Amino acid sequence: MVTRRRIFNKYLIAGVIAGAGVTFQTLTSNSFLSSTDSPFINGVVRSSRALFTITSTVIDYKFSLYGLNPHTDDYRLTLSELHLRSANRILTMCEANKGIYIKAGQFVAAIRQVPKEYSTTLSSLQDHAIPFQFEAIKQVLVSNLGFNCLSEFFFSFDEVPVAAASIAQVHHAVLVKDRQEVAVKVQYPGLEYQMKFDLVTMSLLSKSVGWIFPGYRFQWLVTEFEKSIASELDFIAEAKNLERIRENFKDNSMVRVPNVFWDFTTRQVMTMEFCRGRKVDDLEFLKERGISEVKVAKTLAEVFAEMIFVHGFLHGDLHPGNILVSPEGKNGFSLVLLDFGICKQLNEDFRLKYCELWEALVVKDSAKIQEIGEYFGVGKYSRYFPVIFTGRTIDSKSTLGEGMSVEERNNLKQELKSLKMEDISSFMESLPTDFLTVLRTDGLLRSLMSKLGAPLRVRLLAYAEYALYGLSLKSDSKSDSAIGVVLFRFKIGLRYVQLRLLFGILGLVSWLESIKHTSTRRFKDLLASAGFVVRNLYRPLLTT
Repeated sequence: MVTRRRIFNKYLIAGVIAGAGVTFQTLTSNSFLSSTDSPFINGVVRSSRALFTITSTVIDYKFSLYGLNPHTDDYRLTLSELHLRSANRILTMCEANKGIYIKAGQFVAAIRQVPKEYSTTLSSLQDHAIPFQFEAIKQVLVSNLGFNCLSEFFFSFDEVPVAAASIAQVHHAVLVKDRQEVAVKVQYPGLEYQMKFDLVTMSLLSKSVGWIFPGYRFQWLVTEFEKSIASELDFIAEAKNLERIRENFKDNSMVRVPNVFWDFTTRQVMTMEFCRGRKVDDLEFLKERGISEVKVAKTLAEVFAEMIFVHGFLHGDLHPGNILVSPEGKNGFSLVLLDFGICKQLNEDFRLKYCELWEALVVKDSAKIQEIGEYFGVGKYSRYFPVIFTGRTIDSKSTLGEGMSVEERNNLKQELKSLKMEDISSFMESLPTDFLTVLRTDGLLRSLMSKLGAPLRVRLLAYAEYALYGLSLKSDSKSDSAIGVVLFRFKIGLRYVQLRLLFGILGLVSWLESIKHTSTRRFKDLLASAGFVVRNLYRPLLTT
């Protein structure tokens, strides 16, 4: 009786919160907001929208799924509809609140562990930013760079931005000195105040949801987003990130990172070399220029594998607008990296363990995978690492890069049916923050490679190669002697050669299958053509 009363009280509280949100939104209509520029009032209204949206979404889940058997098709269909309905509700809220909420929606869309209905729906926020009027942007420029007229330092300054994102917009300009073309990134006014207000709201909401519905815990997500957005609003920190990645890839002709102009860079304004190119997923551009989509995908995978496994310093905002393809380069193209606000320094111990994990994933060493899972604190959930990263189960017999068999897929579906929302929350909460970062980046990379039409094997080979190279950068901890270092690196080199042979065989098998398929199709076409010719030759004889 007491338990039922507590449950009833929780739902009552949630209902009151949702009702209060509806009431406040009604009282603070858009017509009222248009008459005030008060940051506090606008913050309260945004919080009200978020409060109503999240509370009504959780209640929708609880009541829509109540009494349904999780092992039935009816439950799965209802759950999918719920995901889509909730994703659209959150999308509407992000579009209305703008700013940090747009960024939060983009952040969630990039996480592969969220249901596909969410990632697909919220991914539309990537191109949703609306630029500010130039007068407001000009005020930010003047207050940060300390001049009264743009012509003092800029020979020309385009008032229409070339790009607009959730927290800033970019203008093309030419410096008076040297007539250097530059890209000037300007932060939207009032954003730092909005960020503090909105992050407090998100944190309180996630904690409230976790208290009312213990299985739905999202504080880990808010914590990760808070870390990323705080660093992204400091353009000086971003410029330092840019220079570090520029240094890391200085000898790589396939990667281009713009130069920073420090005399025109502050916490809210960043001036860089202007680089031309088209978005990495612009397939029409690649086709027009005769650039191979698979080669672009391979280069992309190698660049980010090098960041993760070798440098341990990672660009964490891998969406198409931040990676351009330039037709200039040794192999007919090069990648231009932009927007370094979200970068992550990986812990050295994590980097090495992650290298070991990928070696184990490639050679299907299930015991090693479980051992590393214990190290990362996920315990029994480590059995899902192969599914997350390679698309096959931990006991899979299928060839690497070929996916799961029908039997394995069916077995996995049955296994996943037993997982609850609380299991997913526990898994994500257990992961180190560095793991969450690489999970998000890997999800973004896989999405881009899929758009470019690259086979899974391309990414797996790049990861395997750089994981082993990353391991070779540290000598065997059991021996600090020169001989010990040489032996350790020899072992790593031998394992790398073995993996290259493995992938070479897989590539040969795939090529032979492709040849067989192409030959069979051409032979059938030849027979069809021959039959057509024979019929035409004999038709007059048959009709006479």
